[in-house]
Amino acid sequence: MADLKYYDIILKPVITENSMAVIDEKKYTFIVHPEATKAQVKDAVEKMFDGAKVASVNTMNYNGKPKRRGMIFGKTPKYKKAVVKLTAESKDIEIFQGM
Repeated sequence: MADLKYYDIILKPVITENSMAVIDEKKYTFIVHPEATKAQVKDAVEKMFDGAKVASVNTMNYNGKPKRRGMIFGKTPKYKKAVVKLTAESKDIEIFQGM
């Protein structure tokens, strides 16, 4: 497994209607490195966002979907998604505010 630093773990936030609906429950969704573990995701969120205390992490692996353009076949890239639930006393994550 690769030596991952905390700033390599979280790639980007997921901004969808479903992910915005669960922000009231202090659940935040991120695209993470495919080799990242739940413990690494927890440490990365707590280090990158001040005042955030992680209660639980759920991860999901997604395989690429088959796509076709004319006679050319291919696949979209696979990725890993993590849903991070914060504790009740922790601060909110600022990048999701105002959306």
